[in-house]
Amino acid sequence: MSPIVPFDAKERLLSQARRYLADPGLILEDRERTIPILLKALRSGDHRLRREIVFLLGSFAKEDVYWTLYEIMGDKNEPEDLRDQAAIHLSVIGPFLNEPQALMRKLISDLAGSDHGNRVRAIMAMGWEGNSGAVLPLIECIYDEDQEVQEVAVNSLCNLKDSRLVGLLADRLKQCSIDQKRAILFNLWRFRDKQEEITAIYKDELEHGDPALRLDILILLGQLDHQAGHELLYRSYLSDPNPRIRALALERLGSMQCLTTEELHPFLNDSSMEVKRVALDLLHQP
Repeated sequence: MSPIVPFDAKERLLSQARRYLADPGLILEDRERTIPILLKALRSGDHRLRREIVFLLGSFAKEDVYWTLYEIMGDKNEPEDLRDQAAIHLSVIGPFLNEPQALMRKLISDLAGSDHGNRVRAIMAMGWEGNSGAVLPLIECIYDEDQEVQEVAVNSLCNLKDSRLVGLLADRLKQCSIDQKRAILFNLWRFRDKQEEITAIYKDELEHGDPALRLDILILLGQLDHQAGHELLYRSYLSDPNPRIRALALERLGSMQCLTTEELHPFLNDSSMEVKRVALDLLHQP
C-alpha cells in the first residue's frame, strides 16, 4: 500500500496565489474565486509573497482589498514596511472606491489616537486626489507637535491636488521648522496650474529664506515652466560660495544657450571640479 501523503491546505493555497501572481490574467477570468484565494494568501504567505499580493490586489480588486489593507496597516504584529505599503496602496486606490466614507471615518479616528505609527499611516492613507474629506484633518496635522506628522501631512495635502491649498502652504512657510519647510517646498511645484504663484514663492524663499535650502529651491525651480525668465536669477548665483549652486546655475544658463564662449572660459579655472566639468561640457557642445 502506498504511503498516505498528508494534504497541506496552506501550501496549496500559496501555490495557487503564486500561480495568479505569475499570470494575473487568470484573476480576470474568475474574479469570484481567485480574489478570495489571494486575500487568504495575504494572511498566510511569506513577506515577499504578501508584498506582491498587496500590489496585485491594489490593481485588480480595489473594492475587495481596502479593508484588508486597513487591517494590515493598523496591525502591530505586521512588518513595518508592509504596514507602510498598505497605507500607500490605500492612498492609491482611494479615488476608485465607490463609498470611501467608512474608511475615512476609521482613518480620522486613528488620527485622534496616541499611536505615532497609526497616525502617520492614517495621514499617508487619506492622501488621495480629490479627497475633500481629508482637507481639514490634514490641515490640523500640519500644526501638530509631532515633526513627522507635520511633514507627512504636507505630502498628503499636496496629493489631494487642490490648488486652493497653495496659499495656506505659503503662509505656513513663514513660521514652520526647516524640515517642514523643505517638505512644503518639495511639493509646491506639483501644482501645475499655479506656476506663477509657485515661482514667486520660490524666488522669495531664495531671497529671504534659509540659505541651507537655496540649492534645493534652485533645483525645484527647474521643475517649473518658463525657464528663460529666470536667466538673471541664475546669473546672480554664478559667484555663489557653494560650488554646487555655481555648477547648477551654469548648467541651467547653458541649457538656455545664453552664455557666450568668453563667459564660459573663466569657469575652467574655478576651484570646483564640478563647475569646471560643466563649463567644459558646455564649451564642447555644438
